[in-house]
Amino acid sequence: MSQIRSLDLVIPVYNEQATLPRLFERLQKDLEPLAIPWRAVLVDDGSRDRSWALLAEMALSDSRFTAIRLARNFGQHAAVFAGFSRCSADAVVTLDADLQNPPGEIPRLVAALDAGADVVGGWREQRHDSPFRRLASRAMNRLISRATGVALRDYGCMLRAYRIGIVRLMCESGEISSFIPALAHCFTDRVTEIPVQHAERLDGKSRYSLLGLFSLLLDLLTGFSMFSLRALSGFGIAMALLGMALGTLIVGLRLALGSEWAAQGVFTLFAALFVFVGAQFVALGILGEYLGRVYDQVRQRPRFVVRTELGASATDGGRRATGLR
Repeated sequence: MSQIRSLDLVIPVYNEQATLPRLFERLQKDLEPLAIPWRAVLVDDGSRDRSWALLAEMALSDSRFTAIRLARNFGQHAAVFAGFSRCSADAVVTLDADLQNPPGEIPRLVAALDAGADVVGGWREQRHDSPFRRLASRAMNRLISRATGVALRDYGCMLRAYRIGIVRLMCESGEISSFIPALAHCFTDRVTEIPVQHAERLDGKSRYSLLGLFSLLLDLLTGFSMFSLRALSGFGIAMALLGMALGTLIVGLRLALGSEWAAQGVFTLFAALFVFVGAQFVALGILGEYLGRVYDQVRQRPRFVVRTELGASATDGGRRATGLR
């Protein structure tokens, strides 16, 4: 296994103007002990504050920084893929811009790659989040691990390291909706997790709402597993058996107690009917989610659209654009 001789960082940014100056300082300070050259690719995912102005200023003043501005908000994972498309170093590390993932942990991730891993995930041993968010994250991690068959302690930690070969395979996968930690496991079994520090947010609050977490969970279950369809099949079989048992019981009681009892069981039948109808709507919703993913995939729309790019990797004197203004 070859040793890591160069490093690219991919950092998605969304409305982080308050933390970006501190992030630039921490990157330069915390990565100073690294004995290998590094470069940071920062992707502005449609920010509405001054984030892009700060990124552009840094990219034009320091050759180690590249700034990419997307045409709109495509989502965190699409922004990471935009950064991946500009990576060429031996290894790539992803982290959030809010400094909850301390850059000082990056040398430890690189050391784990040097030890033979292809993918290294950070595991937030002591999280500085609300109790509700910790509980929801723990439940999601367990459900996702069982559904996808990939046992990870912390799917939500952005602080991860990948060998460039894995990054290129992920970029070539062509999947419109891709959860990067789960997708990386499709290409290697040399995956490890190490405990990392987790800091409090310096400003604002998490960009993931409860609805966003549910959307991510649904995306994972339908994008990387047949668990939902199999669970529906099992639920349908159980409901069919329950219905047959209930029908047998009602017929038996009618024969034993007469027709008057049967008339009094109307509300029980209605209750059972509502259960079946509700189950059918759930089934249709999950089937619709799978069909929607197929529809999105066959349209072959790009994961992201770059509006502007600044930095050493861009052409035309450090500037590149896609024609979108």
